[in-house]
Amino acid sequence: MKLLIEILRQADAVSAPYRQTIAFEAQPEDTVATLLTELNTADGLCDTNGKPVGTIHWQCSCLQKKCGSCAMRINGVPRLACDVKLGECKNGKLLLEPLRKFPTVRDLIVDRSVMMENLKAIHNWLEQHAHHSQKAADLSYDASRCLQCGCCLEVCPNFCADGSFYGAAAFVPVSRVLSQLTKDKPQELSALYKKNIYGGCSKSLSCHAICPAEIDVEQKLANSNAVAVWKRYFK
Repeated sequence: MKLLIEILRQADAVSAPYRQTIAFEAQPEDTVATLLTELNTADGLCDTNGKPVGTIHWQCSCLQKKCGSCAMRINGVPRLACDVKLGECKNGKLLLEPLRKFPTVRDLIVDRSVMMENLKAIHNWLEQHAHHSQKAADLSYDASRCLQCGCCLEVCPNFCADGSFYGAAAFVPVSRVLSQLTKDKPQELSALYKKNIYGGCSKSLSCHAICPAEIDVEQKLANSNAVAVWKRYFK
């Protein structure tokens, strides 16, 4: 298939972004990740204006929808490059952009370290023995599938990288801890949850539909609210 690829590029964190369009012959069953690899290994590749196409910088690791590294905006939607087939492109056009909610490092690479900093700030760890139950175990397992890709934050109307609302990338992992705490647990986590999650969430649940891992984000939010806000503990 003939593909017209438009990539929003940026040389470094302080340079102005620019768009580069490339015409390329691709296979419909290939993924965006495969395409980017082929573009970077093609000899003498030029864009539609005849200018050489330098190395397109992007992140990847497992390429099996397990790590979340290759998250980017694909035709305007935050998705994993390894999970999007080129056959999905309408009219043979493909638009690749970095996630917008995070600082751009270079081309399609963004700095998502704020997600880890938020988890540290909200104290996302156990400080006592865990409370075990089948319900808590099931919830914890589902939440553990979070890729920390940032797609949920990209579509969240309330999240910004320097804001006090941490979004689904925080409350999904936090739900694992909350589900295992007993009634005599320290109140610090609940207080931080109310401040940085419950108090800033408008319940739009745009995060629920976009999750590449198909985690039941709405359930995680409801269960965490029940424990941290309404004091309804797992039995």
